[in-house]
Amino acid sequence: MSGPIHRRGFEETAIAVILGLMTAVTFINVVLRYGFNESLIWGLEVTLILFAWLVIFGISYGVRVTMHLGVDAITGMLSTRPRRMLAIFSAVICLAYAFLLMKGAWDYWAPYAGLYQTEGRWFPLGFDENTRDRAFYMTDQVPMPGFLKFLEDWINFGEEYDKLPRVIPYIILPIGVALFLFRIIQATIRILRGDADSLIVSHEMEDDVDAARVED
Repeated sequence: MSGPIHRRGFEETAIAVILGLMTAVTFINVVLRYGFNESLIWGLEVTLILFAWLVIFGISYGVRVTMHLGVDAITGMLSTRPRRMLAIFSAVICLAYAFLLMKGAWDYWAPYAGLYQTEGRWFPLGFDENTRDRAFYMTDQVPMPGFLKFLEDWINFGEEYDKLPRVIPYIILPIGVALFLFRIIQATIRILRGDADSLIVSHEMEDDVDAARVED
């Protein structure tokens, strides 16, 4: 029996676009370097930024399609009810972890957007008005696109950006982690409803290997 069919979601589209952009930038850079002795000096930095985005989107995608690896040597020996209880317990731990990760992602990104970090070590108790503003930080080589000039007035007090502000590449942190938290919530609901019994990858790969052995 084949596995469940997953409809194309936001992560798949984002990953496909990012992979296409990475490929295009790298290809153009290679052509320029070996064909015209030129290069996009910002090409490597853009590729690194896109790769980071790719990884973070991949985390939530893995939760969505249940492809994260895990150890189920013990849970596999349990009956249905205890296994479900452990799955719920694991989901609660993952929710707590994702929530803390969301707080950390916001606290890291917020100063680059001219916003406040949250107060409190484990739980956001409000906003810290003494947050050091880092909105003036820029990337090393990536040029500033004209359509983002409004950011100069919004977060940089009208000061001109010579390069792309770091708030743009770093925005993947709150967005990606929020999406990760959302997918964990969805997975937890599936377990509570009885539509799934785990957050980790199933044994479909082992079944495929066994099927291949039988065919041989």
